[in-house]
Amino acid sequence: MSKQPEMSEQAQKCGGCGVRLQTEDASQLGYLPAQALHREPLICQRCFRIKHYNELATVALNESDFTNILGQIASKQALVVKMVDLFDFEGSMISGLRRFVGNNPVLIAVNKIDLLPKNVNRNRIMNWVRRQLKEHGMKVEDVVLCSARKNIGFDRLLERIGELRGGRDVYIVGATNVGKSTLINRIIKQYSDLDAELTTSRYPGTTLNMVHIPLDDGKSIIDTPGIVNSFRLTEVIAKQELGIIMPEHTLKPASFQLDEQQTLFFGALARFDFVKGVHQSFTCYVAQSVNIHRTKLERADELYEVHKGKMLAPPEEANLPALPEWTRHSLRVAKGAKQDVVISGLGWIQVNSDVGALLEVYAPKGIRVVLRESMI
Repeated sequence: MSKQPEMSEQAQKCGGCGVRLQTEDASQLGYLPAQALHREPLICQRCFRIKHYNELATVALNESDFTNILGQIASKQALVVKMVDLFDFEGSMISGLRRFVGNNPVLIAVNKIDLLPKNVNRNRIMNWVRRQLKEHGMKVEDVVLCSARKNIGFDRLLERIGELRGGRDVYIVGATNVGKSTLINRIIKQYSDLDAELTTSRYPGTTLNMVHIPLDDGKSIIDTPGIVNSFRLTEVIAKQELGIIMPEHTLKPASFQLDEQQTLFFGALARFDFVKGVHQSFTCYVAQSVNIHRTKLERADELYEVHKGKMLAPPEEANLPALPEWTRHSLRVAKGAKQDVVISGLGWIQVNSDVGALLEVYAPKGIRVVLRESMI
């Protein structure tokens, strides 16, 4: 077998974006396959796909690197477009975004609206989003509901960007898996010639791997890497099972009439215990490929130990070691409250009654479990 060529000291940076090149990990910045080391110019796989396919792939950074990027925005004159995942609203928020972007205006793009059942009132969802943003201390210029997959609301989003940017640069920010790259790719195809940009010069802002998409007025739309929020289940599950817990089609709510001391298992990913309360209804909003199994609380521990990775899947048995041990979360739903139990990255359980309940939720250690005002 012939030996793969090695990179010289002078050719360790991508000729397109300037990031340091590496051949070990395709999910990290600067990756290019070893067999591509002979190409001229030497560019990372991400830039290769921009040049040849007009396609920009999402790249993820850890929180400290991401905050370094956000810290630059406050000193700029720009419009900030923050993309949020409606299916994992809490998990895709960026803590302290306002202090990083300074006085720059913020436009919120709420993606994956197509996942909600068609009978859900969009105005109600819009009002719910605005209340959630207020709770997070987010003052915004506007909110646009959209679907990257179904191409819903993107024309409206681009229209609002044009109206709000006022001749300034536009920064697109968001967590991983929120659909940010779909918006960027739409902009590339309609408003830019990145192929020519790549072949004539490096992109500006290369040290932090921001990609500038030039606009006709000399300003740019700047794509920032996606932040990894480690408290989302989507960040800890095995990659081959990521598609199982991330829904692609409209959610089909599953309702259960439960008595106290009953349990719902969501595969072997999480467990929901109705510990105390009157007989009532709970509706689960998770991907259809996640198996929901009901049992008695007194049997729950034994059932999990015997059937995890088999009847209780995902994850499959071979991928169980990849998940951290479960942590218990005790939650009390007050009388008169209409609330959801959110398991970040997996979905939510709507408490349909307002009579109150004592609940316990088990999820992998570090995964965020919270109560919120019911979305639907």
